[in-house]
Amino acid sequence: MALTFHPKPGVVLVCDFAGYVAPEMIKRRPVVVVSPAHLRRPNLLAVVPLSTTPPDPIAPYHYRLSGNPVPGSDATEVWAKCDMLATVRLERLDRFRIERGRYEIGYVSMEQVRAIRACVALSIGLDVTSTSVRM
Repeated sequence: MALTFHPKPGVVLVCDFAGYVAPEMIKRRPVVVVSPAHLRRPNLLAVVPLSTTPPDPIAPYHYRLSGNPVPGSDATEVWAKCDMLATVRLERLDRFRIERGRYEIGYVSMEQVRAIRACVALSIGLDVTSTSVRM
């Protein structure tokens, strides 16, 4: 089912990466929206994939979330894979199916969104200490 709203930063959804090619992300995966609200591009969002598997090795561009934002999941550890930033069509995104006819979305705090964005910047070689970034 397609989304009927444009998600804001911090919203956690499911993204279908079908059509990507390995070693790119190639399956359905939880993601957190990191696109700034003021940059609403029609039908495009920047997202960071989430994983319950710790990175090996853990790098500065991996971020461990405080808490699990994925509805219906009992995982105790969730990682933002900030080196896998993707710009995706809105049609790739959906809510989490909890049970038949019941769907939910998750959220992370803006504090965590800022930390994830800083990790994304590290992953592409940006020095976030010398640049003013609008959050």
